[in-house]
Amino acid sequence: MRTPAEIALRCEGVSKTYDGTPAVRPLDLAIRHGTVHALVGANGAGKSTLLGMMSGRIRPTSGRIEVFGTELTGGRPRDAHAAGIACVYQELSLVPHLDACANVFLGVEPAKRGMLSERAMTRRYAELCETLRVDIPAKARASELSVAAGQLVEIMRAIHRGSRVLLLDEPTAALSQRERDQFLALVGRLRDSGTSIVLVTHNLDEVLAVSDMVTVMRNATLVETATADAHTKADLVKLMVGEMPSFVEQDKKRPDGEVLLRIEDCSVPGAVTDVSLEVHANEVVGIAGLVGAGRSSLLRAIAGAEATATGRMSVARRRIAWPRTPRRAHSSGISLLPEDRKTQGLILGMDIPDNVTLPGLKRFSPYGMVKRRAQWVVAGTLMKSFNLNRPIGRYPVGHLSGGGQQKVAFARAMINDPRVMVIDEPTRGVDVGAKVDLLRAIRDFADRGRGVIVTSAEIEELLEICDRIIVMSAGRTVGHFDLHQKRPTVGEILAVAFGVTP
Repeated sequence: MRTPAEIALRCEGVSKTYDGTPAVRPLDLAIRHGTVHALVGANGAGKSTLLGMMSGRIRPTSGRIEVFGTELTGGRPRDAHAAGIACVYQELSLVPHLDACANVFLGVEPAKRGMLSERAMTRRYAELCETLRVDIPAKARASELSVAAGQLVEIMRAIHRGSRVLLLDEPTAALSQRERDQFLALVGRLRDSGTSIVLVTHNLDEVLAVSDMVTVMRNATLVETATADAHTKADLVKLMVGEMPSFVEQDKKRPDGEVLLRIEDCSVPGAVTDVSLEVHANEVVGIAGLVGAGRSSLLRAIAGAEATATGRMSVARRRIAWPRTPRRAHSSGISLLPEDRKTQGLILGMDIPDNVTLPGLKRFSPYGMVKRRAQWVVAGTLMKSFNLNRPIGRYPVGHLSGGGQQKVAFARAMINDPRVMVIDEPTRGVDVGAKVDLLRAIRDFADRGRGVIVTSAEIEELLEICDRIIVMSAGRTVGHFDLHQKRPTVGEILAVAFGVTP
């Protein structure tokens, strides 16, 4: 029987709802002291939201969270830090222009009579490096550190502050195998020293290798909590997928058009390795994979948004130089609908006609004068198929809902009539009605003799609109499904992504 003192972090009836949609349904969870507790689930299962509530970053809609018996005040990370919780996210929180040592002590610098004690910092930094078996020069600038080294600096900061609970969100997604092994070894040493660790990762091999307990989430619901040695990878995938509803496919015809785009040996340093694919007219090709698989990097490389990308490209059977900028990709007939519409896809302060026509502004501004009437006519024509819930006006696009903004971004990507559209997470953060409109628009665009490459965390969406699905893992192609030969299940695609062999 475990005593209350052995529980490091406890969730009781914790839930989170956004605009009536549950991100995490009410759940109870206990993290034992001195253990590694993994949270696993498919994309969108609620893992990161739960982690955000544990860290104090997100205020729960209901329930309570206790750390060693002390209740947290939701929405206040400072209170979580004071209670002994530290979180290391995929996006590091280091100050780039400061060195590693300064980042470790940021906010808790040792001082004497108001003067910073650099000698004490250097001495303590050396002690932390020795304790954690870390070899990072104290004066190394944070902006020059690798992702793995940056994560170690954040962990050193947490240990120095006396954190007793460490939350890790996909810590190995961007690491090499060697860095991953070293990081997991450190996780084991921290556990053995009494630190309680909550690990969110898509890598089930890591889960089974280092975890004591595993909690499986699906559709915002806690499905099961059990010991890690009670499961295999195949068991975990089955729990994560469950009985998923099947979609009614549109009557898709097998693409029989020409090859619009051929990619050979595409590579992006640290993200994508030797990926080849081709897209035919009337075809939608889906890219499936887990967080960190390289899906977005591949799409950005094809669209000219990754300057370091290499490979060979042919458009309409004509070999072209690999595009180094989005403008060069546009001139070759490739258009990108990016994942982040607010910072990369739209200018929120501009109205719909300005946003939609901006990539083709030369057509609407002869002699340097913008023809507003022409802008409105073309924008109105493109927006007709999207069922926008309000008429086009002189209001900023930022006043639209997320679904409305995504529809404007889609129309903007079509303004130059591209041969191939590259679409990253088309339905993220939109309501059900907008999702249907956007998926239908993707299929309609392809059926007009064009090609589409699309990635989505929602595999069900790919199954609904795609002709083929390519599965990526660790930056490489690991599987291929032709939906005209056999429609796979979500579980079969996830099994390939997770590396589960039948």
